[in-house]
Parts: sequence; C-alpha cells; structure tokens
Amino acid sequence: MRKLQNKMGSIDFLLFCVIMLLVAIGVVMVYSASSYFAFYKYKGDSMYFLKRQGLWAILGMSAMFVTINMDYHIYKRYTRLIMIITTILLFVVLLCPEINGARRWIPLGPASLQPSEIAKYFVVLYLAKSIDAKGEKIKTFSYGVIPYLLVAVFYAGLVYAEKNLSIATVIMTVTFFILFVAGAKFSHLVAVVLPVILAGAAAILLVPFRRARFFSYRNPWVDPQKTGYQLIQSFLALGSGGIWGVGLGQSRQKCYYIPEPHNDFIFAVIGEELGLIGCVFIILLFLLFIWRGIVTAVKAKDTYGTLLATGITSIIAVQALINIAVVTGSIPVTGVPLPFISYGGSSLFVNMAAMGILLNISRQKSNI
Repeated sequence: MRKLQNKMGSIDFLLFCVIMLLVAIGVVMVYSASSYFAFYKYKGDSMYFLKRQGLWAILGMSAMFVTINMDYHIYKRYTRLIMIITTILLFVVLLCPEINGARRWIPLGPASLQPSEIAKYFVVLYLAKSIDAKGEKIKTFSYGVIPYLLVAVFYAGLVYAEKNLSIATVIMTVTFFILFVAGAKFSHLVAVVLPVILAGAAAILLVPFRRARFFSYRNPWVDPQKTGYQLIQSFLALGSGGIWGVGLGQSRQKCYYIPEPHNDFIFAVIGEELGLIGCVFIILLFLLFIWRGIVTAVKAKDTYGTLLATGITSIIAVQALINIAVVTGSIPVTGVPLPFISYGGSSLFVNMAAMGILLNISRQKSNI
C-alpha cells in the first residue's frame, strides 16, 4: 500500500477546493436557513441543525481523506459485499415507520441512515466493474445493455418503493450516462429510452400526490395553499433577493413560509439572502466540479477509473440540476437535495466518501 501511495501523484487541487467550498457554504447556509425553524421546534436551540450538519461534515471529511488514500481498484474486491449490504438495507427501510408519507430512513438512535444514498453509488461501482470486465461486448444490445438496465431498474424500483422517485430517476439517468461513455450504441440506448419515459410518466400520473405536483408546477397559483404552496414561496424568496440579496441570515421565507427551508428548498433561501450573485456563484461551483470531474474521467489510467469518475460526477451533476430546476420552477417539484448544501447527515457523509474516490482517481491519471 505504501509503494502504491508513493506512485500516486497529487490530487486535483481545484476539484478539492470546489468540494470543500461547497461543503463550507452548505454548513453556513444550513444554519442560516434553519435557525428560526430550529429555535421554535427545539426549545430555543437555534443551532440544532448547525451542530448536526457540522458534525457530519467533519465525519464526511474524515471519510473523504481515507478514500483519497485508498487505491480505487480496491472497490472491485468488495462490490459483491456492498451489493449484499445495499440490498438488505433497501428492504429493511421498507419496514421502518413512515416519515412525511415516505419510508426513506432507517432510525439509528440520534441519527438515521438513508439507504438510497448508498444505492446510487453502488450502482456506479457495479457498472464500472462489470463493464470494464465485459470490454467490447458492451456494444451488443442483449448482452451489453439490457443486463445493466435490469440491474439499474431493480435498485431504482426498490428506491421507488420508498416513495423516492427522485433518487430512482437519478439512478436511471446516471446508468444511461455510464453506458453511453462505456461505448454502448446510441441506437440501443434510444430503444430503451421510450419505455423508461413511459414508466416514469406512469409513476407520476398513477400516484395522486405526484400527479398533483406535476400539474401544479405549470401554474402553482391554481392551488396556492396546497400543491403550489412550496413553489410560490420559492418564487417569493428568489424574487425578493434581487441581485444582491437581503443579507445573510435575513431571509423572511425561512420563517415558517417555506417548509423545512434547510432541506430541498435551501437554494431558494440562498437566492433570497445572497441574491442572484450568490445563486450564480453556487452554479459556477457546480459547473467547475463537473468540468474537473470530466477531466478526471478522461485522464483516468484505465476504463474502470473512467467509468467510476463518470458515474460519481454524474450523480452530483444530475442532483444539482434537478434541485435547482425544481426551486426555479423549471420542472415539477420533487424531493432531491442540493449536494453538499442541503441538510442531511447520511447524504453528506456518503457524498464526501465518494468525493475521496473521485480525488483518488485524479491522483492516478494517465499521461495524456
């Protein structure tokens, strides 16, 4: 292991700085967005969510520094074990009590575990390992595309059973990205896009609350007290922020207007407090992350590293895109957290561990 570390180069420093900056902004904004809510819900403890998010950020950074120094090829050995653990957790969570109408968390005393956060990265690990071994056979339809789509559909289906359509969508979207980068024929991917779109449409239209959300985003003022409420409050937050914002900590919409503003709609609070300038800065950070992630994938020394970097980068990119699109009313409201910034312990921890893998790949780049 020591010999291997000596052969590794330095990490992508710009990528590292972007990740750390996003995490730092996240901790600050979680406190700013949650302080009012926490003060009244937790008996005057306005720093309740800050302390928890700060602790998870420290744990996540520790995990990231561990995975930075672990050769990413080691995950090939443990893919099957991770598969077993992930599958068990996805079934266990279905037995847990509902929270806000969904079963997404396994309670672990003062903390909770969200298995879907592990599942999305496991699918990336599995695809990278298997496609690397399959080689040119990925270009066949029945042997190269269908088996991977079935695996992705299986895990996306388990996540969907938790009433978590958003992460299920992320899993399927990232799977298509990986298959495309791996060399699967575009015609083969197109052939399966239509059934996937139809399945997604059915998942929305056949479930009453999703159907209401879908149609309300087009005109949230039709039902401003129910299905359109969150989006209207998000618009008010973004609009009142203007170009420069009302000032850090000065949001009005966080005062019980936006439900749990430190979660999925934290970008609206950023827009209100930091204005258009703050929103553009966050978007630029994610664009920098995507750029350096692509560079890492292109310069990876083998196919496994390329696919792994592609998948990890795609997960963050797709989630950020969906979250920002939801908050700005570009797509129907769905519960996707903004990576590194929205409140969530298990999400932050798993994302940070995955960032360590991405940075380790950047340490072992080829000379191209």
